[in-house]
Amino acid sequence: MRALPGPDPDIAPDPERDTPQPAAAPPQAPRRMQLTGLHHVTLIAADLERTTAFYRDTLGLALVREEANPDDPGARHFWFGDADASPGTLVTFLEYPRMDEGKVGRGSTHHLAFGVASRAEQEAWRDWLTSRGVTVTDVFDRGALRSIYFRDPDGHILEIATS
Repeated sequence: MRALPGPDPDIAPDPERDTPQPAAAPPQAPRRMQLTGLHHVTLIAADLERTTAFYRDTLGLALVREEANPDDPGARHFWFGDADASPGTLVTFLEYPRMDEGKVGRGSTHHLAFGVASRAEQEAWRDWLTSRGVTVTDVFDRGALRSIYFRDPDGHILEIATS
């Protein structure tokens, strides 16, 4: 007897067997380009002596390099950070005494945040800054961190945050 035309149970569609599976991802080659963090941040200042008095003498950062700005040799460029000038600790300043005041908005930087290890250290910084005549906010509890804010002599907003 001849079989009637119709689905062959051996080749009939089976949703579990016939659902297309995504192709396996190709093996990942080592990344040739990868960002490892911030190296430095550069700000503009009107007076680098005043900036040095604040960042070195008040905040305790080391002045690790003084140079002419390679992109504008008429402008001075100072680098502050840890004593080893480690990337990630560096804040640099270009001196432009006659430049207009900055405007807050898109394309501007809102603030820089420095980190401390504990609430007690943050409170000590708040007391120290206040004793030096710096206006400091109360502590803001942000859940994962606590923050205090103040301004440098050029008006840049700075934060000291706990981890």
